[in-house]
Amino acid sequence: MGYLEDHNLEGFEWDEGNSYKSWLKHGITNDEAEQAFSNRPFYSYSDVLHSGTEERKIIISKTDAGKMVFISFTTRGRKVRVISSRRMGHKESDKLNEAA
Repeated sequence: MGYLEDHNLEGFEWDEGNSYKSWLKHGITNDEAEQAFSNRPFYSYSDVLHSGTEERKIIISKTDAGKMVFISFTTRGRKVRVISSRRMGHKESDKLNEAA
């Protein structure tokens, strides 16, 4: 399966204040962001530059409809907390293709 299963995570925690930020700013819905964590291929790595009090990570993956997305997130317990999501750029899509 995808990232959730590989990392023994059980779902998502959404912040009400940021819940629709990625939709308004980048056209990515919460459902699409969640789909990206269940699909393959995916490529993930630590976001050392933006990690402060908690470790941030990046996943690049695809939605069920094939939209290629870049998602910044953290984990809290066994839940994923999405920080932001957007369409991925060309360099990022090259990484995803290499992971396939």
